[in-house]
Amino acid sequence: MDPEAALELVKHGATLLLLDVPQYTLFGIDTQMFSVGPSFKGIKMIHPGVHFVFYSSSSRDGKEFSPIIGFFIDAGPSEVIVRKWDQQEERLVKVSEEEEARYTQAVCSLEFDKQLGPYTLSQYGEWKRLSSYITKSIIERIEPIGGEITVTAESGMMKNTPKSTMERALDEQLKTSKFAASVDSSQKKGCYYTSIPRVVKRRGMQGEELTSLNLDKTELLESLITKNYGGSEDTLLGELQFAFIAFLMGQSLEAFLQWKSLVSLLFGCSEAPLHTRSQLFTMFIKVIYYQLKYGLQKDRNGTETGASALLDDSWLSADSFLHHLCKDFFALIQDASVVDGDLLTWTRKLRELLENSLGWEFQQSSAVDGMYFEENDEYAPVVEMLDE
Repeated sequence: MDPEAALELVKHGATLLLLDVPQYTLFGIDTQMFSVGPSFKGIKMIHPGVHFVFYSSSSRDGKEFSPIIGFFIDAGPSEVIVRKWDQQEERLVKVSEEEEARYTQAVCSLEFDKQLGPYTLSQYGEWKRLSSYITKSIIERIEPIGGEITVTAESGMMKNTPKSTMERALDEQLKTSKFAASVDSSQKKGCYYTSIPRVVKRRGMQGEELTSLNLDKTELLESLITKNYGGSEDTLLGELQFAFIAFLMGQSLEAFLQWKSLVSLLFGCSEAPLHTRSQLFTMFIKVIYYQLKYGLQKDRNGTETGASALLDDSWLSADSFLHHLCKDFFALIQDASVVDGDLLTWTRKLRELLENSLGWEFQQSSAVDGMYFEENDEYAPVVEMLDE
């Protein structure tokens, strides 16, 4: 990048000024993570918009790390966001308005420029795909009091939650010595996620009607979109992305359980994908595709990051909840007589990703794979191309 273009980004991009952060602290923003050096004072050239900042304090030798703490920001053009390291609490805290104004002026005068690391612009596109539906209002609606997301605030939150083998494995990972920090019960604060019922019950309804209501979650989805998401499909997808990022980057078990609930809800619909909400499901499959594509890639430096640390064998096994949900959804799309063309295209891409990355098999009982038909196959579903 030529010097003039770089200076333009420095001036119009946001800056995250982080004061007194100890050496060896693990620090991350969006999909980027690194170990802090002795001169580190933050990140410059940040694109305006939503970002996720996360960090983990280390022992003096840089070998032991505390639980990750993360928070979302919505940065404006040329905005300077200032945080200072609290040595006693081992976390970043806000400074007074007077200090913030003074430091902002210093940043604008380029006084900290040599101590600010540039945002890796080549990774911004990947981050945008992971956060495309997250807005300032979604952050404000879901984030905990104080904004900090950390697994140490979730101890005891999950005691009565049913857990699969995979979730128990995740729970154990988060309780190991690496993450074994205690926190006062009065400080425990979780996110304000939408409550997704696991089983739908209705007074006066029983037998086949109740079974049908739970087999196809379309009615539940419609109710949640209307009552909890203000009629906005984008808000639902924003929460799905928020939970995934808080889980993968922030290592929050609460976030994983919410992500699982939303994925189970959407994959559990039979009517909506084919009729009333085909565009929503096309967007949903795209979101899941980019989430799993990022989560399944190997770390660029060959080291264990939040993604590889938590996406262990139990998460990726062929008997995981995700495999079962995908298999049923792929069969639904395959057997449909009419299906939206974009939804079919993205469902194929997701299937290929899971087959190629994990070796998962979704073979149906029929001899023909219904998602890939000969051009003149009379049994192929009708592909309907909807106008934008």
